[in-house]
Amino acid sequence: MTEQTPMEGTPLIAPSSTDHPLHEKVVEACRSVYDPEIPVNIYDLGLIYTIAIDSENAVNITMTVTAPGCPVAGEMPGWIADAVEPLDGVKHVDVAMTYDPPWGMEMMSDEARLELGFM
Repeated sequence: MTEQTPMEGTPLIAPSSTDHPLHEKVVEACRSVYDPEIPVNIYDLGLIYTIAIDSENAVNITMTVTAPGCPVAGEMPGWIADAVEPLDGVKHVDVAMTYDPPWGMEMMSDEARLELGFM
């Protein structure tokens, strides 16, 4: 697990490789991982900031947690890697944890807001 800090002038959340053929499969694998304290998957909670997939199908995921003191913060990157690595075509998975920008409820999908009673 590595912690990333943005370089001066770069966006805090890097763009994802949404046009890569593996992107949707990686998203679905991320959706199979749940925050143990909240009954919503971590993707719809907005904890996955970036899914970057290179030309050799190495997957780099940048994620966060709902709070810096999250008791499973050290385990969650491994859960993500374990969910994504078995996908056909994935060469390697690296999951980096960041706290910048901090997670906020506005990062949740509409589905997550509905599930948690915020809509």
